[in-house]
Amino acid sequence: MRLLDKDFELFVTQQEIESAIARIAQEISRDYGEKCPLFVGVLNGCFRFSGEFFKHYNGACEVSFVKMASYQGLTSTGIVETLLDFSAPVDGRDIVILEDIVDSGRTLQQLVNHFADKNINSFEIATLFYKPAAYTKEYEVAYKGIELPNEFVVGYGLDYNERGRELNDLYILTSR
Repeated sequence: MRLLDKDFELFVTQQEIESAIARIAQEISRDYGEKCPLFVGVLNGCFRFSGEFFKHYNGACEVSFVKMASYQGLTSTGIVETLLDFSAPVDGRDIVILEDIVDSGRTLQQLVNHFADKNINSFEIATLFYKPAAYTKEYEVAYKGIELPNEFVVGYGLDYNERGRELNDLYILTSR
């Protein structure tokens, strides 16, 4: 498959992705029981993940979103910008971050710093895709969907220059 000037091939199917999301939702449902966590989705990439996640999550909750960006083309700029902050009250809350992909961890570091001085009850991270070889931060990722190699991927919410988010499967870059 070609997106703009790059070639990609199928890597993970929609069925595998949705199975991983259902598993994550069941794990979080079990762990949070009767609590009412605040889920914070990281846009734009998490829109597919969060939409499918809430089909399987069994429990009371609140949902908010934050928009952050650090990628241009195939690489991270190294600078994470907060483009849209959320306004939900967090004091005494259990916070679960819904992230489309964890690779370098820069976005997570920005989120952890954001909540560091808040009076929250708990803070956990759930990610659909996880690149352990790329992750360099010390924050534990409690809920992981699918582990990936440290290669560029697109689809199921992830993009290449804003293209490919709508793809139902995950594709891996085959040509630079």
